[in-house]
Amino acid sequence: MRLFHTAGHPCGYWPDRTARDLVLDPDDPRLAVVYGQALARGFRRSGDLVYRPHCLGCRACVPVRIPVEAFVPGRSQRRCLARNADVQARVLPAGADAERFELYRRYLVGRHPGGGMDDHGEAEFAQFLLGSWSQGRFLELREGGRLLAVAVTDLVENALSAVYTFYDPEHAARGLGTLSILHQIDWARRDGRRHLYLGYWIQGHSKMDYKRRFQPLEHFDGREWRTLPREGAA
Repeated sequence: MRLFHTAGHPCGYWPDRTARDLVLDPDDPRLAVVYGQALARGFRRSGDLVYRPHCLGCRACVPVRIPVEAFVPGRSQRRCLARNADVQARVLPAGADAERFELYRRYLVGRHPGGGMDDHGEAEFAQFLLGSWSQGRFLELREGGRLLAVAVTDLVENALSAVYTFYDPEHAARGLGTLSILHQIDWARRDGRRHLYLGYWIQGHSKMDYKRRFQPLEHFDGREWRTLPREGAA
């Protein structure tokens, strides 16, 4: 399968840096077949693109995943579950509807203003979150019938991949991002899947710190997956 190296583009995490990516051939009909193998080698999906950061002089983006059978929730995660005891989780087919799209728009405006996605319409929603070949599901979190969060999740052999989560910014205090991952872990266990892929972790980046709190956590070093040392460990 062919690999393409993109031109430089603004980094989504460090505004003073230029990013580049390795991208699997988006026109290759085998993408759906090799996607699980690509995840295991540090790649990620966005729409129909399967990519991995490959920036000159920077290796800040570290692929991480949770071995779900070994995971034990920490104190803050147990508090999150208790705080959201009134929330129901359901796994549903991926798709766009007015309720999901309206939540997505409010999330972007409330949590990522000026992030380059402010003008996303329904077409961009479908292109970014659904794609044409991925085996995706939507994990919905609801309270009293009200949609609070949607965790876009891909299914591959022996694993789930957390693609993107959007939630009601008025309920940010609930910790809906953390709650979504906890439910994805339970989902993976029920299905007998070994891992939940979380995309990339960046040390020292405030928006990525939450991933380090899921223990044990494995990282891909370019050759193999290793357990990431706990924060503060030697």
